[in-house]
Amino acid sequence: MKKNVLIFILLFIGLNVHGQTNNQIMNTETVQHFELERYLGKWYEIARFPHSFEKNLVGVTATYSLRKDGKIKVVNQGYKFTLDGKQKTAIGKAYIPNSDHPGRLKVSFFLFFYGDYFIMELDSDYKWVLIGSSSDKYLWILSRTPRLEKDIIDQILLKAKERGYDISRLIFISQAI
Repeated sequence: MKKNVLIFILLFIGLNVHGQTNNQIMNTETVQHFELERYLGKWYEIARFPHSFEKNLVGVTATYSLRKDGKIKVVNQGYKFTLDGKQKTAIGKAYIPNSDHPGRLKVSFFLFFYGDYFIMELDSDYKWVLIGSSSDKYLWILSRTPRLEKDIIDQILLKAKERGYDISRLIFISQAI
């Protein structure tokens, strides 16, 4: 029984770390200059790839703050179906495993299972960010405001497309004004 559990865990980790759904090469390079203190605070989810843990959520925000142990507290909130829907909250933690790559964070919402949080593009004034992972399954556009101007969104989408992402998979998220 223990052997089967171990095999399952190793298979799960292997698929999540190395699995690319479309067998295409993604450019997951991250920013080299990153100031955590400037990144902390509230971000609004503008767009994302669909996935089960945010299914049917709108008005999604991510708030980052420092924990006493030096890690980053992550609070994700959203509303089920409509902006008046039931609020869902997920609290996690993140950290930068290698200071030589400050844009490559690890984030966890469940025990010691960590996933990638790659800061691939970041506005110089920290007004918007493009987040990905080592897999082509995850992509987010976040902003400090509930809305971004169309020309800025178009620039971000072009950057994501140039990296090899299928931007047609993005869903745009309703936000309260």
